[in-house]
Amino acid sequence: MLDTAQHFEKAFDKLHLFDDGFSAYQCSHLCEDGGNAGPLESDDWVNVRNVIEFLARFHELTKKVSGSRYVTCNSHFEDVSELYCHLKMCLASEDEHLRKMAQQMQEKFKKYWGEPEKMNKMIFIASVLDPRNKFEYVEGALEELFGEEKGKKINAEVYAYMNSLFGEYLKKYSTESCPQSPSSSTSSNNTSNTPSGSVISASKIRTKLSLKKQKEDNGNGGAKSELDKYISEEQEPYSEELDILSWWKTHAPRFPILSELARDVLAIPIFSVASECVFSTGGRILDSFRSSLTPKCVQALICLQDWLREESY
Repeated sequence: MLDTAQHFEKAFDKLHLFDDGFSAYQCSHLCEDGGNAGPLESDDWVNVRNVIEFLARFHELTKKVSGSRYVTCNSHFEDVSELYCHLKMCLASEDEHLRKMAQQMQEKFKKYWGEPEKMNKMIFIASVLDPRNKFEYVEGALEELFGEEKGKKINAEVYAYMNSLFGEYLKKYSTESCPQSPSSSTSSNNTSNTPSGSVISASKIRTKLSLKKQKEDNGNGGAKSELDKYISEEQEPYSEELDILSWWKTHAPRFPILSELARDVLAIPIFSVASECVFSTGGRILDSFRSSLTPKCVQALICLQDWLREESY
């Protein structure tokens, strides 16, 4: 609304020449501070543009986290961190009105983000699973939000929680994802064609050692090294075009168990508006005047509506 109004600054300046009621309203209307509104001045339009710039960031974030056709879980903590920096910048502004507005919003911000102990750690895990962020970004953002000492403590808790979560996935998927060792079949072929008993014994020993090492790697060391390998590797260059789901699909052979964890975590929607709209669609179709529709007809109408909307993409 403010963005639209700013383009009509000259029209508002001349509106009192054509509408006496507008001038009367300005003189009689009381503002929040108890004084009369008075005529619009150039400083008022400066304030309008400052408010537009201030609220634009909130508008962009609202649209971003409300998306339903792309992953939102991985970017939520990043958006919250940037929003905090935006409020800090506005608090240092020379504009008194902007400072007051930012101060009130920061109090609201601390209400939701001031106690990290009550936060769901999946928010941080999803950010770690973004190859552009990993723990480097999460640790720095936590220190920016809560201070160096508290930020490092929370980061250690997130790291411990992620190791625990990865351990659960290791128990579930390690036996399924372990490839069969080709050495056994190879050794059996070699032994069948080799008449020497000493060579057969040596081959069996190597096979047993290979299988034993593979079991140890797939048990503890290999699983831990898979998570550590992902964390220790350099971050991907930042790019808004990066498709995080495609990235994990491409790197699934390198991180078979961790990719399963990423698939489940990144599937969590960070905002519930999209799913709520789906359920409220039925109420708009099946109202008090069309209550005799059968469930099959309602389903057909909802599906048809969704298909028609899909054609525009």
